[in-house]
Amino acid sequence: MSMTSFIIRRLWQMLPTLLGVMLLIFLLFNWVGGDPAYILAGKVSDPALIASIRKQLGIDQSYLVQFWVFIKQVFTFDLGRSWSTNELVSHILLTRLGPTLTLLIPVLLLETIIAVGCAMLVAYVRGSLTDRIVMMCCTVAMSISFLVYIIVFQWLFGFKLGWFPVQGWTNSFWVNLSHYAPLPILLAILVDVAPSLRLYRSFILDELHHDYVRTARAKGLTEKNIMLKHVLRNAAIPIVTNVASGLPSALVGLFLLEFFFSIPGLGREMVVAVSNSDFPVIKAVTVYLAVFTMVVNLLVDLLYRWLDPRVAYK
Repeated sequence: MSMTSFIIRRLWQMLPTLLGVMLLIFLLFNWVGGDPAYILAGKVSDPALIASIRKQLGIDQSYLVQFWVFIKQVFTFDLGRSWSTNELVSHILLTRLGPTLTLLIPVLLLETIIAVGCAMLVAYVRGSLTDRIVMMCCTVAMSISFLVYIIVFQWLFGFKLGWFPVQGWTNSFWVNLSHYAPLPILLAILVDVAPSLRLYRSFILDELHHDYVRTARAKGLTEKNIMLKHVLRNAAIPIVTNVASGLPSALVGLFLLEFFFSIPGLGREMVVAVSNSDFPVIKAVTVYLAVFTMVVNLLVDLLYRWLDPRVAYK
């Protein structure tokens, strides 16, 4: 199967998955979430006001009609207005996406490079005292709550040492990246490196037991060349898989960072929307996060072929 045929087939397969996600979200918010008209009406339960709100939101229609409207909203990128701010949900997503990507992309790149590099080093000295110390430090780091890291880092590097600001954001990308983003980026990297390093080390050690490694050693190749040219290439596929599967959880971690560092990204917007029961914003972020996950999985499948030409599109 050619790459083009594979991509077209995968895009078609995304449609029923996306419809299933939208159906699940629709059921949760319409059956479990309660009647939004009572939420918007507040404590004053005037029947006329509630009826007016239900008509305005379109929830006086049948569930089938409401679900069809929700599908059209998702595919046309028109999900109405926020119940809290009356701002267009599409405008919220577009304006809050930039700050989130300003954090996500550096964290993803730096964390992967650092974790892979450190995993290669500790695998190279496997069984040594250095290897044991690094693994012990990773275990300790993984045992500490993310909220503890946030509080300690803000107090130490923000208030005590004054190296970084703990709040603030501007319209300048370079100012944000160089002034406001370094501390949350550093925090996210230090939290994510520990579990990734342990996992990547296991991937690399597993490759070291394969026959091609013994063959390379028999040919007289140095351990350094074996690690860099052979082992890393073969361990790249599970590493890339782990990076892709960890993106949703990485975004959840960034949501907390955005909230505590007052960064106007999708994370803080999501936390505020949940606290205010702002269903349109919550549904929009949830749906498009699912779309983002599916697109990332497709890109990773395409990357497999580049990493290993033996991988076939099926």
